[in-house]
Amino acid sequence: MGHLDHAAFGWLTPALSYAMACIGAALGLRCTVRALATIGRARRNWLITAASAIGTGIWTMHFVAMLGFRVNGTDIRYDVPLTILSLVVAMVVVCAGVFAVGYSKDRSRALLLGGLTTGLGVASMHYLGMAAVRLHGDVSYDPVLVGLSIVIAVVAATAALWAGLNIKSPLAVTLASLVMGAAVSSMHYSGMFAVSVHVDPSGATLPGATAMQFIFPLAVGLGSYLFITSAFVALSPSADERQASATAQRPVEGAAH
Repeated sequence: MGHLDHAAFGWLTPALSYAMACIGAALGLRCTVRALATIGRARRNWLITAASAIGTGIWTMHFVAMLGFRVNGTDIRYDVPLTILSLVVAMVVVCAGVFAVGYSKDRSRALLLGGLTTGLGVASMHYLGMAAVRLHGDVSYDPVLVGLSIVIAVVAATAALWAGLNIKSPLAVTLASLVMGAAVSSMHYSGMFAVSVHVDPSGATLPGATAMQFIFPLAVGLGSYLFITSAFVALSPSADERQASATAQRPVEGAAH
């Protein structure tokens, strides 16, 4: 049985991955708040941005945490197509959940269905990402901890969608994003603690890319997307601000005539 280290760089990868999850959640919530205050194409665009932010934050959290994953007695590589597929799954299922809540008239039903779908999708993303791991040995899972990680994913997803519907103020969004970041991180590490590896030492070259060759550059790119999009959303006027600006301009326009 190989010894597993989930934090080979100490607290760096857990802390950074938690930060990525929080940033993605905060950005997604802010975009959802903006979406629900608009209609038509603007709502669709804000919901797409919300889904991409949450999906990116979850995926980046997972693979930043995986940068600290080590198994004694074997190197680790990642299957590139499966890793990319896990990112696509994260984006698609979060998008489905966000749109279900954003457009449904029966929001309670949409919240339950969207939370279940999104949570199962997040768990699928995690285990697809784990299926992309290549090492010298066999990987097995504790079914109880796997089940726990799936339950946490569904609860976290439902809470995220509920927060998008009900939380409006920036302070409340910040607090909600911290809680959701903790929930996503808990889901990841409960899934990782379910992992056992029986190492079969070999000198053969493993297929796939190393974490630093592939995961790190992609995580940096997606993390940059989160920061840039956060700046855009922060600088973009809200519906209330646009309305206030329009109201302030009307007397001036009337005086001009």
